[in-house]
Amino acid sequence: MDFEKTNMTEEPFSPADDFPDEDTLCDLAELFKIFGDSTRCKILYVLASGEQSVGDIADTLSMTQSAISHQLRVLRQSRLVRCRRSGKTMLYALADDHVRTILEMGMDHIME
Repeated sequence: MDFEKTNMTEEPFSPADDFPDEDTLCDLAELFKIFGDSTRCKILYVLASGEQSVGDIADTLSMTQSAISHQLRVLRQSRLVRCRRSGKTMLYALADDHVRTILEMGMDHIME
């Protein structure tokens, strides 16, 4: 980490008495673990362009539908992805703009 570029006057967290409890910090760590898998990140980037079916995602990423379905289940359980039925097809999308923001901020950070 380049400490010279770090602005030490900024306070990213609340005062110590408002420090998150252990359960909340564990939940945060679990959320970041979800982003620790490149396949899940690829799926999230595909979904950033709009709703997609499992087949469409699989085609875009040249992966099997089974592999995509497994990762979508993880993403849904983590509330990063939502789905809706359209006829016989399930369509998947990012759960909300927070997910897009996390992806964008992560990319901004690594591209610095």
